[in-house]
Amino acid sequence: MINAIPNEKIDKIIKSYPYCRDFFEAMVVDYPPKNKYQLTVKEYFDSLDSYELKLKGIEQENLVSLFVSFLENMEERQKSVQWNIESLTIIGGQNKYGERENVSICLKPGDVVSIVGPTGSGKSRLLGDIEWLAQGDTPTKRKILINGTIPPQSWRFSIEHKLVAQLSQNMNFVMDLSVEEFIKMHGESRMISDIEEKTRLILEKANELAGEEISLDTPVTALSGGQSRALMIADTAFLSSSPIVLIDEIENAGIDRKIAISLLVTNEKIVLIATHDPVLALSAERRMVIKNGGIEKIIETSRNEKEHLHELEALNQKLMNYREILRTGGSF
Repeated sequence: MINAIPNEKIDKIIKSYPYCRDFFEAMVVDYPPKNKYQLTVKEYFDSLDSYELKLKGIEQENLVSLFVSFLENMEERQKSVQWNIESLTIIGGQNKYGERENVSICLKPGDVVSIVGPTGSGKSRLLGDIEWLAQGDTPTKRKILINGTIPPQSWRFSIEHKLVAQLSQNMNFVMDLSVEEFIKMHGESRMISDIEEKTRLILEKANELAGEEISLDTPVTALSGGQSRALMIADTAFLSSSPIVLIDEIENAGIDRKIAISLLVTNEKIVLIATHDPVLALSAERRMVIKNGGIEKIIETSRNEKEHLHELEALNQKLMNYREILRTGGSF
C-alpha cells in the first residue's frame, strides 16, 4: 500500500518500486547505499544533511510526501497502459484496382495468422493498416476494430503507449549499450518490478531462438541480424505491453521460428506474420492471401495440410542443415 511507504524499509521499496531511483536523480538526492537498506523511508530521509538539502532548495520535512506522491503518480501511469484486448477485427476495404475486399476476420489473444503472397502484393501494407488502426483513411480503405468497436483516437496517435508492436525485416540498434543495459532500460521504462529475473529470462529465450549465443555484456550494436531479431522477440514477449504483434518475414532472421511464435502465443499476444515460408504459413490456424494489394481470401488450415506439415518441417530442416554445411565448408 502506498500509504504505508514512509514506514517501509528501503530494501523493500527498492525491490517493489525499482523506478524509485528516478526520484533521487530528479531531486539530486543521494540514492540509499546498501548499508542504509534496513532503515525505513522516513528514517533515511531524516538522516540526510538538512543544510545540504536547503542548498538544493529542498525542505527536508517535505521529502517523504514528495516521494510518496512520486510513487503514486508512477503507479497510476503504470495502470493506464494496461490493455484489455479481447479481439482485433479487420474489415476489408479495396485492392489497388479499387475492387472491394469482401472479407472480415476477427482475431483473439493467442491466435496466429499468416499473411502470404508474392513480393509486392501488399503484405506490409496490411501490417501497416493494423499498426495504424486504420479507419478507412489509408489507400486500402480498411477498418480495424478493437473489441468490436472503433478504437479511441488516443490509441492511434499515442507516441508513448503502443497497442501494436512491429518487428520489421531489418533490426538495427543505434544505442551504445550492452544487452543487459538495453533490457534493464526497457524494463525500467515499463516499471517492471522483477527486472533481474526478467533480464535473465529474456536472455535465456533469446539464446534459444538465435543460432549464435548472446551474452549480457555484448554491445547491442555488435549483434548479428538473427541475434537482434531473437533479442527483440524475447523482449516483446516478456516486456512489451503491446497485445498485438506484427512480424515481417521472420524466416529471414536466422532464428528458430517455431519457438518464436510459441513464445509470443504463450504470452497471450495476437500474432500476424507476413511470410514466404510455406512451413510457417501452414503452422498458423488461418492464412490471409494477398494479391494486387488486397486480401483475396482467408483460408483455414485443413486437417490434411496439418498432417503433411510434419513432412514439410522435416524436409525444411534437411535443407537448413545442408545450408549450414555449405556455410561452414563441411561435406555431405
